[in-house]
Amino acid sequence: MSQKETAARLLDDAGETFAAEAGITLDDKPAPLYRLLVLTVLLSSRVQAKLGTRACRELVDSDLGTPDKMAAATHEQVHDALDRAKFLSKDQTADALVEGAQLVADRWSGDLRGMRSEADGDADRLAELLTEVPRLGPVGADIFLREVQAVWPEFRPHLDGKATDGAKAVGLPQDAAALADLVDDGDLARFAAALVRAGLDDEVAARVSR
Repeated sequence: MSQKETAARLLDDAGETFAAEAGITLDDKPAPLYRLLVLTVLLSSRVQAKLGTRACRELVDSDLGTPDKMAAATHEQVHDALDRAKFLSKDQTADALVEGAQLVADRWSGDLRGMRSEADGDADRLAELLTEVPRLGPVGADIFLREVQAVWPEFRPHLDGKATDGAKAVGLPQDAAALADLVDDGDLARFAAALVRAGLDDEVAARVSR
């Protein structure tokens, strides 16, 4: 099986972005971009991805899917939504989400396209801006960049260490540029998510490699 065939199989098997898994129809618009940021904070807590995506869905279903709504929420409202999703670290995460929403509202008028403009196509600068959000570090910045490249093409390709770990698991090259050549540009976010899943789940890697 060629490397391109392996990449295609991986996309077919595990090529759903984590945003899509969380019910986010990602677009270059304020609400879905903010929801991606919320998802990123949740996934940065090193919980299983399914817990993070479930918690994000619960927050959106609880009418906490915009910066204004989240910033105006009480700690208890956010905590209770996370509790319904059986999310761990509820207290710290609830505080971080409210504080992060206030930051987005104050600094970028509730619209992360302002962050995009400030980064001006520089992925390192975007990562710096992301890590100003409470409970987001370099790992979280990578999560956001892997996903947002679907709608912010100037940050393509973003295939970080988590993605290249997955590439190793299915016998693909561990060089980001070589990996990016295996799929269409528009599939890079899906490919990145699939690679991450292959690195985290031996069953995914086995299905694709057999």
